Amino acid sequence: MLASSVLGNRQRLDGGAMFGNAPRALWSRWLVPDELGRVELACRALLVEEKGKRTLFEAGIGAFFEPSLRERYGVVEETHVLLESLARLGLTDGDVDQVVLSHLHFDHAGGLLAPYRAGKPLELCFPRAEFVVGERAFERASKPHPRDHASFIPELPGLLQATGRLRLVDGPEAARKAVGDQFAFVETDGHTPGMLHATALGKKAELLFCADMVPGTPWVHASITMGYDRYPERLVDEKAGIFQQSVERGTYLVYTHDPSVAASRVRRDERGRFAPADGTGEFVRWNLNEASAPVAA
Repeated sequence: MLASSVLGNRQRLDGGAMFGNAPRALWSRWLVPDELGRVELACRALLVEEKGKRTLFEAGIGAFFEPSLRERYGVVEETHVLLESLARLGLTDGDVDQVVLSHLHFDHAGGLLAPYRAGKPLELCFPRAEFVVGERAFERASKPHPRDHASFIPELPGLLQATGRLRLVDGPEAARKAVGDQFAFVETDGHTPGMLHATALGKKAELLFCADMVPGTPWVHASITMGYDRYPERLVDEKAGIFQQSVERGTYLVYTHDPSVAASRVRRDERGRFAPADGTGEFVRWNLNEASAPVAA
């Protein structure tokens, strides 16, 4: 089982929104804001290759926004960085067998779409992949609440349905049956209802793709949540369970938005609080059946 972190387009978002009710004096120690108060974020996916099958977890924000929206949402690059990152692995989007989406916010699913072309409709990449999405997450994207409707791409649910390759799953066990027994799934609701998280179960190492439950190492501080989270108190409780699993099993958490740390374990510090440990940068084809830690890319 080979695992690679796959970078997509970077994004700059308001630091206050990313850190919820945490004061700037605190969060600016972790991520330094620019002159507009924005912090730089990665949009990182996870590719797992196993027995000739390639499964991509999420797709980042991509390059589908027209120029004014790209500027509004702080998308850094104009090109489709995820496709470029796959190319560095010797792959194209046509080589991916499955794309598993934790949820359909645009910074996690926008990379499914081809780059912006003036006057042209949105178009999907990944021409032969099956798209695996939780039923509740798909329902939320199809009928968003007024508070989070701007987080979704209105056309995306219809585009996915039109492929005939959309597979909606009802909960963790259905997700495992769809994706494979080498993965385990949990479902959380704190960030958005029905968000799915996969753990790749190697013989020597486990990787849990956190999505927006834990965007990066600063959010390993259990009480730190985002302004974008729908149910922050529930999220804090959900994170505690995931962190304890990492402490007990040595599971690595893969961070989609951390600009420099692709994955880490979690430990208890001298005061008993959860803290990141054994952090690693980007990794390429880490053999989870043979190595308990990655070799840096």
